[in-house]
Amino acid sequence: MSEESLVAGTPAPRTRASLAQDFARLGLARGDLVLMHASLSSLGWVAGGAPAVLLALMDVLGDTGTLVVPTQTGDNSDPEDWSRPPVPEDWWPVIRAEMPAYDPAITPSRGMGRIPEALRTWPGARRSAHPQVSFAALGPLAAEVTRDHPFDDGLGERSPLGLLYRRGAKVLLLGVGYDSATAIHLAEYRVPGVPRDTFGAAALVGPERRWVTYRDVEHLDSDELFPALGEGYERLHPVVSGQVGSARARLLPMRDLVDFAEIWIARHLAGQDNDI
Repeated sequence: MSEESLVAGTPAPRTRASLAQDFARLGLARGDLVLMHASLSSLGWVAGGAPAVLLALMDVLGDTGTLVVPTQTGDNSDPEDWSRPPVPEDWWPVIRAEMPAYDPAITPSRGMGRIPEALRTWPGARRSAHPQVSFAALGPLAAEVTRDHPFDDGLGERSPLGLLYRRGAKVLLLGVGYDSATAIHLAEYRVPGVPRDTFGAAALVGPERRWVTYRDVEHLDSDELFPALGEGYERLHPVVSGQVGSARARLLPMRDLVDFAEIWIARHLAGQDNDI
């Protein structure tokens, strides 16, 4: 969406103050631990852009709240698996040998949007060490959230998602749908028989750059399946929904979403009707 169309479609500028009021009306509060997925353009024209959104959130969460965002780097992966676009086979060994290692401090996220990128570089933010599915966090729990992130449990119990679940985090979907809800992937690790695959990435192992391979869950297609999962969840669970700027926002407990997703995914993999 162009800046010109944003201006034309926004009745008034969105500001740090107006967004903070909207977040508070939605139900966010001081001290909350929040996993956010967000589309900046969905908010309308924001004075100050992504930093203004983060400042508004921090105004509401206060100095005891912690904000977490996914900062994934899917381009740091095995070129053999690339399809959009594919690269010639004779390039594969060159890419594996020369791809810069994932570095939490400097590697940009890919396809996550401007708000996660702004948080990733925010003073005091911390970022986890996974070369493909990292998270960044800001607030008093940031170090704890991002400290442990094993390669072979990227979105599982030992990842930041597992800690967020145990800590009772809230999921904020800001102008995006359930297809963006990374928390749902945690449920996949709890379903027996979910297939695993081998993944590759350039990573720092100690001070050295290495091409590493590891086994992890082969994740479901979130674009195809998670919207239907979200519809099923909302039929059985009350979800706080409201306007933040021009965006529709949802706020829901991560535990309830993951627990429901575990049942839904198990039924899906078993070929059972998921009209539950």
